[in-house]
Amino acid sequence: MFFTRKQTDLIAPEQTLPGRSESPFRLAERHVVLDAPVRTDEAPEGYEVAVFGLGCFWGAEEIYWKTPGVWSTSVGYAGGDTPNPSYEEVCSGRTNHTEAVRVVFDPAQVSYADLVKAFFEVHDPTQGMRQGNDVGTQYRSAIYYTSPAQEQTARELTKVYGDELARRGLGEITTEVREVPTYYYAEDQHQQYLAKNPYGYRCHANTGVRFPQTA
Repeated sequence: MFFTRKQTDLIAPEQTLPGRSESPFRLAERHVVLDAPVRTDEAPEGYEVAVFGLGCFWGAEEIYWKTPGVWSTSVGYAGGDTPNPSYEEVCSGRTNHTEAVRVVFDPAQVSYADLVKAFFEVHDPTQGMRQGNDVGTQYRSAIYYTSPAQEQTARELTKVYGDELARRGLGEITTEVREVPTYYYAEDQHQQYLAKNPYGYRCHANTGVRFPQTA
């Protein structure tokens, strides 16, 4: 019971694992689907970065690499306290990280608003520290904005979708909306996992509610 509680509650930063000063992981240079760099600390001029947490990052990354206008995607860990964590450490509930997907996109081809709308439609933002049968703090819903404009859009669309769920008598949104924290790339075997393992696990718990039409 103690283990379960730790999995569904964030812990004090001073209680998190110490991590390490540098990442021990070596990543492939190219995205196996999009043929773009996997590490995108330097994105092309005019492109933007969006970071989301929406449950298991394997299926989340697949959704976004299939989105027209997306240049590159990667999976990693964000929103926690342990520097350079491993997958096992994140899954222990002792780092406070989400499983996150980093999306680099061309705003001339796809808007940030459309990425946020897709975010709400493909997972259930009312489930707190879980998505479907996946239980733990790493599965919480999160939007990590990278600019004031993204923050405004994220907060406005969160309210719109929340109002729609309330109108239908569904749960309250628990999505964490905050400025992008440090993003740590996950191990190479998790990058584009479902392209490498096409019959691998996908968790797409969702409300079944489409994002309402907005002006």
